[in-house]
Amino acid sequence: MQIPIIETKSFYYDLPQHKIAQYPLPERNKSKLLIYKDGQISEDIFQNITQYIPSEYLLVFNNTKVLPARLNFQKETGANIEIFLLEPYSPFDYSQIFNQTQTCQWLCFVGNAKKWKENTNLIKTLKVNSEDIVITCRNLSSHNNAYIIQFDWNKNIKFIDILTYIGKIPIPPYLKRETEEIDFERYQTVFSKYLGSVAAPTASLHFTNNEFDNLQKNNISYSYLTLHVGAGTFKPMNSRYIHEHELHSELFSISIETLNSIIAHYPKIIAVGTTALRALESIYHFANKLALNQNKVNFFVSQWCEYDNIKKTSPLDALTNLVNYMLCNQLNKLNIRTQIMISPGYSIKMAESIITNFHQPQSSLLALVAAFVGNDWRNIYEYALNNNFRFLSYGDSSLLWKK
Repeated sequence: MQIPIIETKSFYYDLPQHKIAQYPLPERNKSKLLIYKDGQISEDIFQNITQYIPSEYLLVFNNTKVLPARLNFQKETGANIEIFLLEPYSPFDYSQIFNQTQTCQWLCFVGNAKKWKENTNLIKTLKVNSEDIVITCRNLSSHNNAYIIQFDWNKNIKFIDILTYIGKIPIPPYLKRETEEIDFERYQTVFSKYLGSVAAPTASLHFTNNEFDNLQKNNISYSYLTLHVGAGTFKPMNSRYIHEHELHSELFSISIETLNSIIAHYPKIIAVGTTALRALESIYHFANKLALNQNKVNFFVSQWCEYDNIKKTSPLDALTNLVNYMLCNQLNKLNIRTQIMISPGYSIKMAESIITNFHQPQSSLLALVAAFVGNDWRNIYEYALNNNFRFLSYGDSSLLWKK
């Protein structure tokens, strides 16, 4: 199979600024819900979503938690430097780095980087419980359009506590406003658990405990995986063709319990959000390669893995083999890095439906939606624009069934 030649402008539409939701609604589940099934479009309120999901389906959620990743420092000259945490560098493991005391290193974006020379320090002093905490940041080197930043502090406290004191939740750049108090609560899902994302899995922002109660009442199951959403999720496709766009990679983990739930319900799977779908499709490609060669395990899923010239086993066979592999190797969960690109031409294998918000023009997320519903994405988005739906991260939701 060859990667399709598709122009990125194929995913352009005009999105007026006033259609972009600047703030969340007062109640999460009062957002509008667009339902697309069998070529037909209807609408309701999100709190009624379980009425449109048959019993015995499995919803797969992403339970990542947004990190207070924006840190502001000031040079002695008065120049402001913003450090934006991207992912751990040393130690590499998320849980380890949050528990580090006194020192750690992160891969970061740096705002106003030209004002901060390599191997020079920025210093910030906090007063916590009458004690001075002195935080020192050193710009070690540049690395793949980002920077390796070392953090040191003088007290025996965890790095996650440092972030709690000085970090801000990184809301999307298209909101064009500063982080406010409301964002610390509402830019997290009600079930967020594992810190690591710099953007929320926004499809899940609409869910409340009420929706989870209704899922159980209607014999609809749910399970979790964790994909830490990277800053690249906001990167537009600026190249002429999709295949020229380099997608960012993200780390995800999935437990053997979730895999067994997927096997038990397959193919009745609903991905809650584009991040959950990317993780689900990635686990298939990982499992497929493992089934073909168990002696060569690569915990990385490439951008165009769909078009690798290899045999494709059935999802059930691949996942069953994967679970057996985990049992034999006494693994409770897998940690995998994925760069997978889902766009028209990609055959979606791991979900019959997706719950998702309305995405930016000419974005990789919109290309994913087009892979799910074909050219009907234009009808869906035209309907949403003409019927007062709110767009992007704090906007309304949709339940899209695969065409």
